[in-house]
Amino acid sequence: MAKEAKQGSGPIVVWLRNDLRLDDNPALAHAAETGRPVVPLFVLDEDSPNVRPLGGAHKWWLHHSLESFARSLRGRGSQLILRRGKAKDHVLEVIDRVGATALFFNRRYDPASRKVDEDVVEALGDEVSAEWFTGNLLHEPGSVETKSGGYYKVYTPFWKNLSETEPRDPIDAPKGFSQPDTFPKSDELDDWELLPTKPDWAGGIREFWTPGEEAAHERLDHFCDELLADYHKGRERPFADDTSRMSPYLRWGEISPYRLWHEAAAYAARRKTIPDEALRTFHQELVWRDFNYHLLFNFGRLERDNFNDRFDGFPWRRSSEDLKAWQKGLTGYPIVDAGMRQLWHRGWMHNRVRMIVGSFLTKDLLIHWREGESWFWDTLVDGDIASNTAQWQWIGGSGADAQPFFRIFNPITQSERFDPKGEYIRNFVPELRDLPAKAIHAPWEADQKTLEEAGVALGETYPKPIVDHGEARERALAAYDEVKG
Repeated sequence: MAKEAKQGSGPIVVWLRNDLRLDDNPALAHAAETGRPVVPLFVLDEDSPNVRPLGGAHKWWLHHSLESFARSLRGRGSQLILRRGKAKDHVLEVIDRVGATALFFNRRYDPASRKVDEDVVEALGDEVSAEWFTGNLLHEPGSVETKSGGYYKVYTPFWKNLSETEPRDPIDAPKGFSQPDTFPKSDELDDWELLPTKPDWAGGIREFWTPGEEAAHERLDHFCDELLADYHKGRERPFADDTSRMSPYLRWGEISPYRLWHEAAAYAARRKTIPDEALRTFHQELVWRDFNYHLLFNFGRLERDNFNDRFDGFPWRRSSEDLKAWQKGLTGYPIVDAGMRQLWHRGWMHNRVRMIVGSFLTKDLLIHWREGESWFWDTLVDGDIASNTAQWQWIGGSGADAQPFFRIFNPITQSERFDPKGEYIRNFVPELRDLPAKAIHAPWEADQKTLEEAGVALGETYPKPIVDHGEARERALAAYDEVKG
């Protein structure tokens, strides 16, 4: 797709998308190295065909990420140009306005974005070249193949293929940029109205997150200093802040996976007290992200079509009442409700709990995985076009290397195992905070005295379970028998 950049003195437009960073940004770094004038451009494109509109939590994060990135560029003598509308129209207009002779960008992988990129490149005149770079994945789709020349559909051999390879070193941030004679007109970020106002539901997100490249590196430092050594165990504890929490920074490209890979490895080498399993687990999570993108790139239709087409005939239920109870965290299952309320309050959910709530929706309630994927897309600050869709298919049984549909999480035993003292539940389901640990995972099984002492009235202060897990499990298995073949 790329046309090699011609040597010359004309300006370079760097078209930024999910790569809002200075550090290890190949398109930006290579443009700066030429010494030619650089025009950084971000286009909020929700108008091109099949491009998926951003969710509400996405927009909140994007507003603050663009603010942060614009400040960083001003500190290096440049300016971020903002446009909203069809990318093709604005990219070509900016190129023409500044007399640019080259367009640089980091590659994207979902079908709609790839089509937009291809259309822009095809529309460039003979005097404008284009170059794309690998900046947001450790391994390019197409670079990792099975022995038969296909793409991997199972993660373990994918990881084994790549585990002995070392990703390239990160690229340092440019020290500065040459400016064009004049910058083109830019939109005002506030005019985009990305932030919620009536009502402002983002209070919890603001308290928990700080978007931007600087915050990403601060979180990485904290993770390496305090959490990496126990990551292989800590990542399973929803009641503690023991995960890396790098997912939204990766989603918006405020930090690169190369920087994460090498910084964690360098820290482990310096400290010599980091277990190999901890570092390997962290690296495996980065490669798992790559795996999801390889599936998206090669299959293409993950957000709408079952990877396993046997599920095309699956007898999903439609129940707006049950779906709403799940969305609001009012299912009567405390671990499920805690997760869904964490999601709404913080725009994020612990990964273990994502699996629990996903299993509950698709198997206990038999509601289509697309409903869950859509809700997560709107409410997650890290909602990612590959990871969100691939993971919902994985938990629903229809994806590549999927959890078998007949493996149905028991929300009570999952809660007892991963939140044994009920700390996570107490944090997000405060109406149950005074229940003892032995009763908090399944309050409907507690005796009346225990409930009264804790101020819990089932059906009044906290809902009764909307479904019996044992009966729901049998219903799910019967439904699976219809399609398993």
